[in-house]
Amino acid sequence: MSDHHLSTLAIRAGQVRTHEGEHSEPIFTTSSYVFRNAAEAAARFGETAKGNIYSRFTNPTVRCFEERLAALEGGAACVGTASGMAAILATCMALLKSGDHIVCSDSVFGSTIALINRYLVKFGVEVTYVRPDSNDAWRNAVKDNTRLFFLETPSNPLSVIADIRAIADIAHAHDVVFVVDNCFCTPALQKPFELGADIVIHSATKFLDGQGRCVGGAVVGNAQLVGTDVFGFIRSAGPSMSPFNAWVFLKGLETLELRMRAHSAAALELAQWLEGQTGITKVHYAGLESHPQHALARSQQSGYGGIIAFDVERGREGAWAFIDATRLMSITANLGDTKTTITHPASTTHSRITPAERERAGITEGLLRISVGLENIDDLKADLTAGIKAVRG
Repeated sequence: MSDHHLSTLAIRAGQVRTHEGEHSEPIFTTSSYVFRNAAEAAARFGETAKGNIYSRFTNPTVRCFEERLAALEGGAACVGTASGMAAILATCMALLKSGDHIVCSDSVFGSTIALINRYLVKFGVEVTYVRPDSNDAWRNAVKDNTRLFFLETPSNPLSVIADIRAIADIAHAHDVVFVVDNCFCTPALQKPFELGADIVIHSATKFLDGQGRCVGGAVVGNAQLVGTDVFGFIRSAGPSMSPFNAWVFLKGLETLELRMRAHSAAALELAQWLEGQTGITKVHYAGLESHPQHALARSQQSGYGGIIAFDVERGREGAWAFIDATRLMSITANLGDTKTTITHPASTTHSRITPAERERAGITEGLLRISVGLENIDDLKADLTAGIKAVRG
């Protein structure tokens, strides 16, 4: 279906109807599969014949989700995982070994930093953190043992934009695998493969689902890196996506493009409005002309996404007062939902990293992050106004 548009692929790609002729994709809630004979079982396990073996790594519902997301991103292979963090772990475990070196953006999700610093480093993997928007920093960080670049753009939570094509050129000049976390934009707004990425990571929990119902992740790439290497880790280690969750994500993908356009439009309007409010010292949103990488974002994204971060006066005291004064927005660290959410990154999503790491990433005590949902924009402004009044006292 490569000749179809994204909205069509999001609804149709990957589905293979059974003999029942179902219109909606079925959920295959089975742990194992029956073979016609011993020879077929041996061929499946020996990978000389294609087909289902065991739902830890082969399930028709999960496969439908994988093929649909691969089609949306423009990748050859996709592996569904139990969470977004499981997707990152599976990629690193499949592609790295002791003595290898990662160059990672210093503006990534707090759990990504914790995974690298607390666990991968323990097993002999080195890491260098760089500013995502400094191409020279990426270039200068490369060592003889560098094997992987990891980038999140737009970054969480400050919407720092990195030049994907330029960083891809640096990576490939040194035979380094380039991984891009496309969680904030999704393929509806950004296509990292078209800009040179080798692997795309997703937390399907977020915008791919879109309604905060299930936890899952995905790794998309080529037949070797993802279809063989990452798949092999999933088969052996088992951080797998469940069939039910895959089915939920399939339903989410059907409305992905519509939702991402709506999230982006509402977030831009709110970001522009927030810039003019007393008590807010800075708004971080790539759709704003005041954003330092606005032009770059416009050139490599077709929209700016639904995540806004902003700094308020009085540090943590002001930030917590703002949150506690709201009534409509949900106080939760999840994002990508139809319901608008608000969180204080320094004490939630980035609380497990050190104060020095938070400072390097720009996570101040007065920083708030909202994931703009699909409620009426005037109702959201009224709720934010209550927060602003609490900050001002």
